[in-house]
Amino acid sequence: MKTYIYIDGFNFYYLALRNTKFKWLDFKALFDGLLPKNNIIKIKYFTANVSATYDKQQPIRQEAYFRALRKTTPEIEIIKGYFQTHKVKMPLASDPTKRIEVLKTEEKCTDVNLAVHLINDGWKKEYECAVIVSNDGDMAEAMRIVNEELMLPIGLAVPGKTTISNSLLKYATFIKRIRKRILTTSQLPDKIPNTNIFKPKEW
Repeated sequence: MKTYIYIDGFNFYYLALRNTKFKWLDFKALFDGLLPKNNIIKIKYFTANVSATYDKQQPIRQEAYFRALRKTTPEIEIIKGYFQTHKVKMPLASDPTKRIEVLKTEEKCTDVNLAVHLINDGWKKEYECAVIVSNDGDMAEAMRIVNEELMLPIGLAVPGKTTISNSLLKYATFIKRIRKRILTTSQLPDKIPNTNIFKPKEW
């Protein structure tokens, strides 16, 4: 089946990649291995440009990764939202009656963009099967539309032992687990051939 992959980059990073050595990930290799019977014709990666506030090298590393993906994976489309930081008052852990002012950073538009693309591509009959890489319960209504109204199979791909959101399970046609083994074997080369793009030494 013609298959589209929809990746919630922020959600996937924190569930599968943070504090690991697998950040130089080859998404095409990952999903070819995870879905060997599917014809993956598009991978939509929803993310946002990171800030240099706490790590000036972080945007440079991220841009190197984006360049590597675009060079090696013609199927990929990177769709960006944005990060928004604002001050909020939160209760103190040691004394909830007291509130302190903290900086809260949120990724904006990613879930909305993913849901809109998922439904729009489905209406246009761009795919015969869709797979969402997310565990965000906000995706449930978009999945329901694909499943019940478009009557198309829609899968969930989630990392390892993650407890899957019940609201997503309700509409998932199938589940795929993204385990450490396949992350290990689905890495881009340290140097992208015929380019000056290298895997960052530190991440």
